[in-house]
Amino acid sequence: MTLALQSPVSLADRARFARIAGGMYLLTVALAIFGEAYVRGSLLVGESAAKTAANLIESNLLYRVGLVTDLLTFTGVAVLVWSLYQLLREVDHRLAALAVLFRLVELGVHFSAIGLGVVALSLLAGGEYTHGFEPQQVHGLVGMALRAQMAGLGIGFIPLGLGSAVFALLLLRSGYVPRLLAAWGVFASLLLAAYSFGVVLSPNTSDYFYVGMLPMFVYEVSLGAWLLFKGTKTSTQ
Repeated sequence: MTLALQSPVSLADRARFARIAGGMYLLTVALAIFGEAYVRGSLLVGESAAKTAANLIESNLLYRVGLVTDLLTFTGVAVLVWSLYQLLREVDHRLAALAVLFRLVELGVHFSAIGLGVVALSLLAGGEYTHGFEPQQVHGLVGMALRAQMAGLGIGFIPLGLGSAVFALLLLRSGYVPRLLAAWGVFASLLLAAYSFGVVLSPNTSDYFYVGMLPMFVYEVSLGAWLLFKGTKTSTQ
């Protein structure tokens, strides 16, 4: 495996990868909050397909900006995963590769989910594919596309949580960051994955949204700030 034959990571490289990862954590969290809380939170109305369609028509540009923000978020996650792998591959390159694999699955699911948002806008724009449908039927199709998008974004949290848990375990073993922070990362990441599994098993699990999401938010912001401003400790434990 070529992954095992890479050159050792110097202290300067480690510091650089740590700061890249920290910056990407903070950037992607900020972009995700904008896309989820501000854009989708203000435009998508779960109990009314007609109201959602009206919002998307009225605020078409805002929704498109939200989709672009999502794409930028996932691009930032790709950079984050690369930097974490470079930072942690010397701790255990096999586990680091497993974490990368989980996160690549996450990115594939999340990038694909954004395509469903584009489909929803295409349906609202009309054209030959919607000529045979009444407005209410088009609104229903738009609602189905958006529900499928949200389902894809939610399912993507499963490989996200699993990959993040492996990276957090490597951080715990490395001693690069405070052990309490790394241990919290393992817990928060597995909790996120468990919550997302739970939503698939029972929709009522979504009532515990903040229980599943908030610990991960605290972990990613705290770890991002630590790596960006403090870097890594100079010796492993």
